[in-house]
Amino acid sequence: MSYREAGPAACVSGVGASSARPSGGPGPAQAVVVEYERHGVWVVAAQGSCDLESISRLEEALTTAAWRHPKVVLDASGITFADSSLLNLLILTHRAGALRLAAPKPQLQRLLELTGLDAVLYVRATVEEAATC
Repeated sequence: MSYREAGPAACVSGVGASSARPSGGPGPAQAVVVEYERHGVWVVAAQGSCDLESISRLEEALTTAAWRHPKVVLDASGITFADSSLLNLLILTHRAGALRLAAPKPQLQRLLELTGLDAVLYVRATVEEAATC
């Protein structure tokens, strides 16, 4: 089923909101990803760590969203850790379409500033601001 076929309900992928790793399960923890539409813009909300081992679900969601929608907002308010893997994904998604970044926490905001990505990406304080700009 595609995201659009899911209707107004949010699409959720990941292994769970309370824990990003099944108890005792092998493999890397994956970021939890929720997708929905707001103000005619597709929003991808990530929760948890976004590093090389945990970014695959977010990468799939952003890649698909950029391909299907003219404007995409990444709600970064739930990202607890980010590294160069997320920065690379943001650059690639920005090149593919109009990416907006909403509500990055201080650690991610600092990475954006250090790399100069805050001057390239549309970074806004809230999802609503990012969706309407």
